[in-house]
Amino acid sequence: QVQFVESGGGLVQSGGSLRLSCAASAFALNYYAIGWFRQAPGKEREGLLCISSSGDITDYADSVKGRFTILRDNAKNMVYLQMNSLKPEDTAVYYCATGGILCSLRDDYRGQGTQVTVSS
Repeated sequence: QVQFVESGGGLVQSGGSLRLSCAASAFALNYYAIGWFRQAPGKEREGLLCISSSGDITDYADSVKGRFTILRDNAKNMVYLQMNSLKPEDTAVYYCATGGILCSLRDDYRGQGTQVTVSS
């Protein structure tokens, strides 16, 4: 059974940085496109970034452009979300997911998420 596990969330001051990690058990991340999503209370799910198996990156959210980036380490079977210049409006639960081998906004397989809270 595919399981994604996110880590690295926490409380950070506005302007700070965090790196979120996405690990998978019984699943080779390197064959699939992996995306990062977030959901804040009372708001719809938002797709942020996706990285293909070959490393091509797709941006979905103007709100994080230039501040967030996605990376993958196939040797470690990990995908990361590097978040810089964080703002209070970035507060949300962040999760990684895949919808297949191509980048998309599908999150067929996803983790429980990790909470990111940005204080002003």
